[in-house]
Amino acid sequence: MKIAFVGFGGVGQALAEILEDKKEVLSKQYGLNATVVAVSDMMKGAAYDPDGLNIPQLLTAVREEGRVDAYPNAKEYGLDSLETIKHTNADLIVEVTFTDVQTGQPAIDHCEAAFKHGKSVVTTNKGPVALKLEELQAVANENSCFFGFEGTVMSGTPALRLPKTTLMGNDIYEVVGILNGTTNYILTEMEKGLSFDQALKQAQEFGYAEADPTSDIEGYDVRYKAAILSHYVMGEKVNALDIPCTGIADLTDEMIQSAINENKRWKLLARIRKTDQGVEVRVGPEKIDATHPLASVQGATNAILYECDLSGPIMLTGAGAGLKETGFSLLIDLIHAYQVDQKISVS
Repeated sequence: MKIAFVGFGGVGQALAEILEDKKEVLSKQYGLNATVVAVSDMMKGAAYDPDGLNIPQLLTAVREEGRVDAYPNAKEYGLDSLETIKHTNADLIVEVTFTDVQTGQPAIDHCEAAFKHGKSVVTTNKGPVALKLEELQAVANENSCFFGFEGTVMSGTPALRLPKTTLMGNDIYEVVGILNGTTNYILTEMEKGLSFDQALKQAQEFGYAEADPTSDIEGYDVRYKAAILSHYVMGEKVNALDIPCTGIADLTDEMIQSAINENKRWKLLARIRKTDQGVEVRVGPEKIDATHPLASVQGATNAILYECDLSGPIMLTGAGAGLKETGFSLLIDLIHAYQVDQKISVS
């Protein structure tokens, strides 16, 4: 499998490192021999070699020089993202660009271009999946391409693969999740006595929150993830912007402590539920009993609870962020893409 990276920030570099570190295991256990042939990053430049780039040298160039094009002896430099997608010999595009989640761009254009040129895509970008999953999947199917987006909801924790594989045969009638580690960390620290502002500042110092934490604090990040879950798991397409959404900014110290005194906990939850009128989706803080499975989820951790008719409630918990963890989510999709391709080739 020949791979091209479009975007090569921390997540892309983490995946490249995983591919190098685990190349023998991937080959022996899965038959996957992945070769990185191209990297294009808007800020770091680009390098292409149809015979493959040396990953250690590539990572050294980026980490020491800050430039992909500091990589020595590539066959070609300077290709932009669309040129890399269209004109290299890559079989699969790892799409990890900085993308506006409200428009899904430039990731949507990258995915469409890749599929139309017969190239599969794996991505961690929420925008394309939340906004245009049906359309993109149709283009992928038309061109016999794989579209993988496991990391869009819970990073390296397989929140999308689980209901589609392990829980097959169940009717999943409700999904409830803590899908943002930043807000869960803040609420956990407020339970320990910190004010909202103190907890937010600490989250920023530890790298859990961005300098502008609006998307996390107001619940917007969770809203897009809820839209993905509704469409992919429950089969109902919803516009992310139509999902009722409330963040945690209005939760006071008194509200947090009062809940504790009632043996309850505040959590920012996405709730996707089947009703007689269709699927109902909402995002907002809820005060849940301390005995609820999600109440014990602490810190910058994510968790998701599937309510199933046959197996009963199934909960999955794990890291909802982190470079290596998100890189792992891409690896899950890479392996799956390879296995799907092998089945098609054999048939």
